[in-house]
Amino acid sequence: MSANGGPTRMALIASQGTLDWAYPPFILASTGAALDMEVAVFFTFYGLPLLMKDLKAKVAPHANPAMPMKMPFGPEGFQKFSWPIPNFISGVVPGFESFATSMMKETFEKKGVATIEELREACIESDVRLIACQMTMDVFGFDQKDFIAAAELGGAATFLEFAADADITLFI
Repeated sequence: MSANGGPTRMALIASQGTLDWAYPPFILASTGAALDMEVAVFFTFYGLPLLMKDLKAKVAPHANPAMPMKMPFGPEGFQKFSWPIPNFISGVVPGFESFATSMMKETFEKKGVATIEELREACIESDVRLIACQMTMDVFGFDQKDFIAAAELGGAATFLEFAADADITLFI
């Protein structure tokens, strides 16, 4: 319950669209909704593609120097080995991004972690507002038909109207 007597409100800004950055807004939004919070997520700049019908989020290890290159990726028998890979290698080896993406997805599946699509659907089913930044759409040349039906088009004012009464506000 919010300090103003209404339901707790959570406002999130999703500005990144890689696979690893796609999880936080959808996990937080779906969890907040499950806890009876009113939730809105504003998808802007590189986070906007997370609302596309054809979701193609990938891991970008070269863009995340904190990514542990010793994660237990791969088949069970090989996970006991630790192959440290210098971060600069991940940006210059052809196909490494695709490899890292498939290994992360495989690891998440083995650990029972929901896919981004499943989490996004849970948000939709829970009435989370998924606000697609109109300005970003205009700048990058996206069209409304590129996005899932649940995507609500709006600008900063649309989001700020919701966020003004939010109890929790996070920039992801």
